[in-house]
Amino acid sequence: MFEDQTLICEDCSKEFVFSAGEQEFYSQKGLVNTPKRCPECRKARRHKSRKKMYDAVCSQCGAETKVPFKPMEGKEIFCKECFQKRKEQE
Repeated sequence: MFEDQTLICEDCSKEFVFSAGEQEFYSQKGLVNTPKRCPECRKARRHKSRKKMYDAVCSQCGAETKVPFKPMEGKEIFCKECFQKRKEQE
């Protein structure tokens, strides 16, 4: 049903194979677009897009957490659970 396809990476212009197995996986997950980047460029792009996370302590429950911004003294910081509870109360 599926056959290996040779594609060109839009970032590095190298050829890469979109295997029959990968195509079957994409199909099972309901993904209809073929990949535009080779596996190396996809990995580099994912790694690049990750935000730096900072260690912090939740102002409400005292749990250790990580936040995507540099904590500032005097500013409240909430863990995911406490943040969600506050959001639901609004």
